[in-house]
Amino acid sequence: MEKKIITDFENTFKNSLLNDEIKYRKDFLNKFIETGFPSKKIESWKFSDLNQIINNHIEKLIFYNDIKKSYQIDETIYLKNLEHNRIVFINGKLEETKLDHEDPRKIKILKETKIERNNLHDNALINLNNAFTINNYTIYIENNYNVKKPLIIYHITNSELNSTNINIQLNISLGENSSLKIIDLYNDNSKKNFINIYYNFDLKKDSVLKNFKLDNLNNDNIKYSFNNIEQDANSISETFILSSGSRFIKNEINCNLNGKYSSAFVNGIFSLNEKKHHEIKTNINHLVENTKSYQLIKSVLDNFSKAVYQGKIYVNQNAQKTDGYQLSKAILLNENSEFNAKPELEIYADDVKCSHGSASGSLNDNSIFYLRSRGLSYKEAKNLLIKGFLLDVIEKITDEEIKNIIKIMTGLSK
Repeated sequence: MEKKIITDFENTFKNSLLNDEIKYRKDFLNKFIETGFPSKKIESWKFSDLNQIINNHIEKLIFYNDIKKSYQIDETIYLKNLEHNRIVFINGKLEETKLDHEDPRKIKILKETKIERNNLHDNALINLNNAFTINNYTIYIENNYNVKKPLIIYHITNSELNSTNINIQLNISLGENSSLKIIDLYNDNSKKNFINIYYNFDLKKDSVLKNFKLDNLNNDNIKYSFNNIEQDANSISETFILSSGSRFIKNEINCNLNGKYSSAFVNGIFSLNEKKHHEIKTNINHLVENTKSYQLIKSVLDNFSKAVYQGKIYVNQNAQKTDGYQLSKAILLNENSEFNAKPELEIYADDVKCSHGSASGSLNDNSIFYLRSRGLSYKEAKNLLIKGFLLDVIEKITDEEIKNIIKIMTGLSK
């Protein structure tokens, strides 16, 4: 693989980067080659061996990307029932930005080719992303500006893409007392690709971020999404994950609560069948006093599917009066499905309120019997119980308009 990946790297950026940029991107590439794709040897990948998943699913992974090629946008994929701004990536290349609903003086998107040289990472997939990402985009929200409409980031792949690695990197900076709603919407018409997305969020004092990651359309791709969130005083981040469409996807969130009274909320749904394998991994780091986090993950698994939730709450010795909550629950619809949970608490302060828990099992036979005694068929009773189980997570969404759209997407609307 080493020789091929170096050749693909050189062909991708031939005549498009300055020599010094090539050099420090190669540092990231060499770091990735040194470690390779994560395997079970790494504790955080013990339930989802990415190296094995890629080897079993993609015969020969291509790292080369034609950065000069453009793609036609099929506007029928745009979400119709929500007025929104949009950014459109097709096969990893940014094809459109439209912020028609906003004050252009208050929100800006800048493009750079440079990657921070000091960003060498223990995470091999971030190093791969830093080496190969075509452009590094930063979205700036000015102080005291509330973005009027949601920003949908369309991640589109078409049938031209096959057995290829795509890397996307976005930095989002929210100024003091600003707010932003982002929907990551996946629409894949490609097969057997590895898509690697790296987000950096910087939330200044009193800012609010709401991020909705919606992978609900069936596809045969392998995905990894890493979100790093830095939060100043009194800031709020809310992340919702709908995980049901891809062959494999791992959503990883690292959130640093750096300022007093900052809060982080992570809620997610796995709804899987047909041998799909999905994971959510979170690290919520309480670094100062008076911070709060809440995590709720629920899974419904069928037909040889597998879900993994690894959630860690870390409390620094200076983080007194921390309030941290974490819970995962899973319904296994048959004995062939699998749920793995690894809840963790690492606490170095004594004045805290933290809890975690995990439970899995089948549907409650007594509840099904009761519903059938009221005239429902077995299928109707089963679907009603599943709906109530998952709606508990969706109801945590604080934006009513987006909540209703997600209910429609999941078939959980009334």
